[in-house]
Amino acid sequence: MELVELNKICDLKNGFAFKSKDYVEKSNTLSCRMSSIRPGGNFDLDHNKRFLPDNFSEIYSDYLLKDGDIVIAMTDLAGDPKILGVPTIVKTEGKFLLQNQRVGKLIIKNEDRVFIPFLKYALNRPENKSYYKKFAGGGLQINVGKKEILNNKIPLPNLATQKRIANILDEADKLCQLNKKIIEKYDTLTQSLFLEMFGDPIENQKNWKVNRLKEISIKILSGNTPKGGSKVYVKNGITFFRSQNIWRNRIELDDVVYISQDIHNNMQKSSLKNGDILMTKTGRINTENSSLGRAAMFMGKDNSANINGHVYLIRLKENIINEFVLFILTTYKYREYIRSVCVGGIDKRQINKTHLEEFPIISPPLKLQNEFAKRIQIIAQQKQQAQEALQKSEDLFNSLLQKAFKGELV
Repeated sequence: MELVELNKICDLKNGFAFKSKDYVEKSNTLSCRMSSIRPGGNFDLDHNKRFLPDNFSEIYSDYLLKDGDIVIAMTDLAGDPKILGVPTIVKTEGKFLLQNQRVGKLIIKNEDRVFIPFLKYALNRPENKSYYKKFAGGGLQINVGKKEILNNKIPLPNLATQKRIANILDEADKLCQLNKKIIEKYDTLTQSLFLEMFGDPIENQKNWKVNRLKEISIKILSGNTPKGGSKVYVKNGITFFRSQNIWRNRIELDDVVYISQDIHNNMQKSSLKNGDILMTKTGRINTENSSLGRAAMFMGKDNSANINGHVYLIRLKENIINEFVLFILTTYKYREYIRSVCVGGIDKRQINKTHLEEFPIISPPLKLQNEFAKRIQIIAQQKQQAQEALQKSEDLFNSLLQKAFKGELV
């Protein structure tokens, strides 16, 4: 399949740098920002909406987007990984303005040569992520420039073949999206169940007894970064969790690293035990997944893993129901509380240990906590089935994606 530089078929236009003071409470004009682009290449208009004055659609008409336009992420945030270089097709409600230098609109030079849905899939291949990382710079916020994006090469068969490939991939993607929505419903169900049984864990309308986190814990501490940094990582050894591995109620192993047994032995204070709660200590708060304050439970073997300096270890007392405390820490209400007590600048915030120790944890009767834990365990089992179905559908999609660009679907 012929490889063509993107600049032969597209140009790229950045958005306008609207300021936070420009936002209004409600209007028919929205801004298109990084949060509109999801890792899989889907467009999300509903999350974290920002409205602009309606007259902006006339003042900044050069930045108006329409249904079917394709935009691409030019930044990868620590709290919102796997976004860099991801394209998505715009779906609008009312007026929609392209915002800031983090998002670019791809302008097709010849529509008779390019089918936009095909272009989205071509740009979202795994090879592109490796390509962008060669040029990315910026530290916590990693950026890639217009030149690097347009110099990228993509497969470009004839228009009829592009449409056929896009249609096949669209059908496979619909199955993935259906499974994702089912998982989201299970998450919503557990949140609703918690609020029904216990109310808001911060406002505590039901007047439950409240303990400070340090009162129900036997250990609260952060790990260490070994001398030498990444140079000391080994291919096989003790699992070493960093903040990018800790997500909301789950641990991701895609980017996990390992340390030697000797280094682990010198870091025994932060050696993990089954049931330990891990929480990210530093990060950003202005992204969907807010890299600061995410929490998950370690379910591995005792002393088989350790943590670096950006992760807290919370080890609860024996009479405490770990699942209940973890659920509190991962509620949306608690996320707002964490944002209110963290310290630091815009790009990097931190939870101090003294703040963490003072986290308020409601303490309803153990009978109710156990009942809740049993009910969410049933939901978790159903959710696991949905996740397995999602994995199968994503495997099918990725297989079709690889075949498509090897010419095996033509």
